[in-house]
Amino acid sequence: MRAARRSESSDAGAWLGIDLGTQSVRAVLIDADGAVLGSAAERLTSTRWPDGRHEQDPRHWWQAVAAATRHALATAGDIEVAALACCATSGTIALVRETSDDPAQPVTPGLMYDDGRAVEQARQVADDPAPAWRAAGLTPQRSWALPKALWLLRDGDPGPDVRLAHQADVVTSRLIGRPAPADTSHALKSGADLVGGGWPAADLARLGLDPRLLPPLVRPGTVLGEVCPAAAEQIGLPVGVPVVAGMTDGCAAQIASGVLRPGQWSFVVGTTTVLKGVSDTLLADPSGALYSHRAPDGRWWPGGASSAGAGLLSQEFDGVDFAALERQATDREPAGSVTYPLAGVGERFPFLRADATGVSWGNDRDRVDRFAAVLQGVAFVERLCLDHLRGLGASVDGPVTISGGATRSPYWTQLQADILGRPVAVPQVAEGAVGMAVLAAAATSGDPGARLAATAERMLGPVRVVEPRPGAHERFDTAYAELVRGLVELGWIDAALAGTALAGAA
Repeated sequence: MRAARRSESSDAGAWLGIDLGTQSVRAVLIDADGAVLGSAAERLTSTRWPDGRHEQDPRHWWQAVAAATRHALATAGDIEVAALACCATSGTIALVRETSDDPAQPVTPGLMYDDGRAVEQARQVADDPAPAWRAAGLTPQRSWALPKALWLLRDGDPGPDVRLAHQADVVTSRLIGRPAPADTSHALKSGADLVGGGWPAADLARLGLDPRLLPPLVRPGTVLGEVCPAAAEQIGLPVGVPVVAGMTDGCAAQIASGVLRPGQWSFVVGTTTVLKGVSDTLLADPSGALYSHRAPDGRWWPGGASSAGAGLLSQEFDGVDFAALERQATDREPAGSVTYPLAGVGERFPFLRADATGVSWGNDRDRVDRFAAVLQGVAFVERLCLDHLRGLGASVDGPVTISGGATRSPYWTQLQADILGRPVAVPQVAEGAVGMAVLAAAATSGDPGARLAATAERMLGPVRVVEPRPGAHERFDTAYAELVRGLVELGWIDAALAGTALAGAA
């Protein structure tokens, strides 16, 4: 992606991407060559409680989207917007009512993706899953939107004209001036049938979710409608701009990373570590750790989210000079201890274990050694993720893409290439708003499935490639094998995964 300049082709128009995050809304305008013509962000506020509840006001979602878009348009100047798409956090929902003045008037707070109140409902869903979810390799988890929806409906019928809305649906409904269909990506954790493309209505009704509350489903990249007069006045866009069905924030970042062809894989390394990839076939994971989104072209985007990542660094080394520690950590390869770097309780990928906590084997010689062990531990988790995929029959031998906050550290990026034993590609930018602008461009240039990869390659530009240092991969094999054996002893991974991992470390 070419940042902060207007290209010669900008007169042909631009595409708007909107990313509804947890802390802010970001809007980005890019042209056909990937030049950034305008961008802006608007803060969001949350309310959290010690018992795990996490809410936002859905009215603020629209207000923040309108403000961020107006500011992005102002920085872009005189430009024609060809289309827009919106991504949002996965599993965030609210109940809304359609009125004559508002197609998505909130009747409940927005329950955020990590809201933990629906414990009983999550247990109910897990005990009675729909066969359609098994067919798609989906294992219901507490973070799903479905248990939250059942919690919102615990008192019975919410009344006429009420429906379930995902975070993105609230915005797209306001944009087109009528209740918008939900895309199957945002609806995955609400219980959508990704194989059939609809809702498993009978199974959801049995659980207590009336099918009449559910929005119609469409594939990502579908044109939902056009910006209506009321929205145009508030948001600063002209009437008639096409509004395209988006995907979750994780999938949007995948698009912005350019990981769109079968066999490609990416890691987003921030507080946690998210894996995404592309497969022609649906990968079945008996453990339930891996799940897949359905792509605009009908392919499968398998992935998972590990709780391991830079969160432990923030917890243990807050305020410390990272650059100085990194320079010293180069002499600790491998470190004196081997670490599985969890900052909290619970792991979701490459294995499911609700009681997992950070664990180390061996002894740290000093503070630098501990720092090195955490950096190496995150890369070991990535390596185990790829070994898990290999054990499921996926092809994982090519380069991987790394994005997220960890790429700000050249040393850590090099370390990941070394431990993974393969080239690591670092995209110029991998933010969700950019991914949505690319999807909007593909969707309005023909078949979004057929066009998405080619459109992304044109708009995103070249990546930076980091090659592994000679001999470095083998230098970490013993430490990686120690971590694998330790996880087996704890009972956190099975013999099959261990066998695959240890075969590669031989």
